[in-house]
Amino acid sequence: MGYYIDLEKICLNKYKEMLRSVDLLPGRMIIKENLDLNFEVLKREGIKNVDEILKALKNKKSINDFALNSGLEEGYLTVLVREIKSYQPKPNKLKDFPGISENDLMKLEEIQIKNTVQLFDRATTKHKRNDLCQQTGIDKNDLLKITKLTDLARIRWVNHTFAFVLFEAGYDTVEKVANGDSEKLYQDIKQLNEERNLYNAHIGLHDIKLCVEAANDVSLEIDYE
Repeated sequence: MGYYIDLEKICLNKYKEMLRSVDLLPGRMIIKENLDLNFEVLKREGIKNVDEILKALKNKKSINDFALNSGLEEGYLTVLVREIKSYQPKPNKLKDFPGISENDLMKLEEIQIKNTVQLFDRATTKHKRNDLCQQTGIDKNDLLKITKLTDLARIRWVNHTFAFVLFEAGYDTVEKVANGDSEKLYQDIKQLNEERNLYNAHIGLHDIKLCVEAANDVSLEIDYE
């Protein structure tokens, strides 16, 4: 599937059920209102999958036109687009991750790898990572760490800092986060932060539950064996 979730493969019915069960951010709870009725309107307008929602609502004008034609509220459509786009966050710059040496960053930049998307396709298998190590001279364990940080950054709402926090807490892959117990993960990172002061933001149990749910949406693309 690649770095991002393939939105074209999520049909409207599937996405509707995903929204019904997911724990949304407070500001996006409007999406759950009249869910069946609103998605019937989307179907009536010819929308078949999540990718087509983004294409139909690509800017403010198209959202306004769609609202006028369909009868759906412009505010609802705007929040819906915002929620869908959270599945495809901007790639993280490798230089923003804590714990990556300047020397390794320079070696990767020399071959035009500056962010997580650019690294991803070059590091999905052990064979590819070995080739990259030979090409750049980066130690295989150091590249594996960068790969794991890239993997974690594929989870919605996980930025470079929190990817590092998850890594340091022992949840160093998407699979481990997805299979993690929310309460234990919360206590683990809370204790880690108390010991090392890795972040200043407030991260509560609710945030961790969202993170675990989001990790379950991410395909396991990287082979660590």
